[in-house]
Amino acid sequence: MPDIRNIVILTGAGISAESGLATFRGPDGLWEGHRVEDVATPEAFVRDPVLVHRFYDARRANLATVEPNAAHRALARLDAEWPGELLIVTQNVDDLHERAGARRLLHMHGELKSAWCRACDARMAWDGGMGEGPACPECGAAGRLRPDIVWFGEMPYGMERIDRALMEADLFVSIGTSGNVYPAAGFVQTARYVHARTLEMNLEPSLGSYLFDESRIGPAGKLVPEWVDDILAG
Repeated sequence: MPDIRNIVILTGAGISAESGLATFRGPDGLWEGHRVEDVATPEAFVRDPVLVHRFYDARRANLATVEPNAAHRALARLDAEWPGELLIVTQNVDDLHERAGARRLLHMHGELKSAWCRACDARMAWDGGMGEGPACPECGAAGRLRPDIVWFGEMPYGMERIDRALMEADLFVSIGTSGNVYPAAGFVQTARYVHARTLEMNLEPSLGSYLFDESRIGPAGKLVPEWVDDILAG
């Protein structure tokens, strides 16, 4: 596609669901079996840090049981081969994009395999549990680490970088996201404002499906590799 050079891609829980990871929030208001208010807010962490740590420790450990799927691998191929600008913005906190090989990647909601020290503000790679109150490797403070996750009510990471990429985009693609969590749900509107083409790939139409130029409905593991083949072929 000679008239497309700059691409922004948004991925949501639907792309990782095909690898066996549960989607963030179900229709009954639960987040992997827990009430969102009990495990995914700053208030929940203050109220019951043991429960919150146990929840995220289990999710972190579960990453070892899953693998990137065809959609992750296709986006990594696009990352490696696309000659123009590309930014993959993911709402997911898993590491499947990285393990597939993606590099031009931004985790707007944080990462399971990262810890944040509330004492010294350092962030660091973290594979183990945090529930035992380990000391911060940077400052030595004990019991001050928390998951480096953007909880409900907190500001997503990288918004200035995302906004810049969207304002320069020729194509915006949304994959596996419900379209009901802002600010990500508003990315398509920014893309439309700058007259970028917009494409949605999802198992079912999102809440903002009417805003997209094109919607492709089906599993990401099938749709994304087909799309990547097409766009790289020109």
